[in-house]
Amino acid sequence: MSTDPLEQSGQSAAQFHLFTEEQQQLRKEIREFAAREIAPNVSRWDEASEFPADLVKELGRMGLMGVIFPQECGGSGLGYVEYVIAIEELSRVDGSIGIIVASHNSLAANHIFLAGTEEQRKKYVTRLASGEWLGAWGLTEPGSGSDAGGARTTAVKKGDRWVLNGNKTFITNGHYADASVVIAVTDRSQGSHGFSAFIVEKGTPGFRSGKKENKLGLRASDTSELIFEDCEIPEENLLGRQGEGFIDSMRVLDGGRISIAALSLGMAQGAFDAALKYIKERKQFGKAISEFQGIQWKIADMATQLDAARLLTFRAAQMKDAGMKTTLESAMAKLYASEVAVKICDEGVQLHGGYGFIKDYPAEKFYRDVKLCTIGEGTSEIQRLVIAREVLKR
Repeated sequence: MSTDPLEQSGQSAAQFHLFTEEQQQLRKEIREFAAREIAPNVSRWDEASEFPADLVKELGRMGLMGVIFPQECGGSGLGYVEYVIAIEELSRVDGSIGIIVASHNSLAANHIFLAGTEEQRKKYVTRLASGEWLGAWGLTEPGSGSDAGGARTTAVKKGDRWVLNGNKTFITNGHYADASVVIAVTDRSQGSHGFSAFIVEKGTPGFRSGKKENKLGLRASDTSELIFEDCEIPEENLLGRQGEGFIDSMRVLDGGRISIAALSLGMAQGAFDAALKYIKERKQFGKAISEFQGIQWKIADMATQLDAARLLTFRAAQMKDAGMKTTLESAMAKLYASEVAVKICDEGVQLHGGYGFIKDYPAEKFYRDVKLCTIGEGTSEIQRLVIAREVLKR
């Protein structure tokens, strides 16, 4: 049997060999970093809801805050396959770190990269991709979650300025972001073409972070409100064409959903690894519980679901790297990976028995953290609507 810890993580040798040597090395480096710098702090960050600001800066120095952006924009010049590897490995130890990196890359920085002018890319993407700045992305509001088109935050043009009023909620990195991308109504009569995107810098008068949410899981990740009260920003901070903010947001979410699938994979893999370790050590009736058929069947299902989710996720990533449209594939990966991750983390607690309910073991934290994956960046119900729409189109 192989002693390679990468192959022992639940990935089959055949699947593992689909990666290049460079991608395997990237996985190894991030895994070692996570074990060294993240694992010893997970419980403390979780208990205190402490945002790991110093670690985020270190991730920037490693190039992980700009994985998918070209080097001329301050990024690492890698693709979505490498991005999935990075998010998966970070989340395998702590999903909070995975979602900080995912939201920053896929949503905030990526929206500016996809829709921004050369000047905006130079000013913002370079700082975000290098990790000098942290980004946030604001679409969701208290009254508009799945119905993102029901947003009420407005932007009104006054001379050479835009004036924003309203608030966003459930915003990852909200308190710590140096630049936030915000979607606001500019002409409600135009329906989905009546929304525009704007870049708002921290410290802009009339803009502040609101309530920090006290969450079930992913507690080291900051989630908060963004509040706009007659917030004036210059005309050049309009991101993309006026009226196309919502349309651009849907493009951004195609990539973002791949990152949530990767987040799901990482936490599911972490829970699976912890369960495997426990059932080999735990003895009942004179033998390790891994020898009981009922336990083995659970492990078989968990391993199969995990591998299937991984294949769906990397298919979407490879298609994204090839420049293909991935609306269907991203939604499928996000839906399946998030739902089986919840099941795997649930079984992880069950396999630990009473110890799965105790904070001394990692099973309970994975169980709390993973549920967000079926909700964030489009609920499972919304993913099914997207998948059905795309399939019926074809």
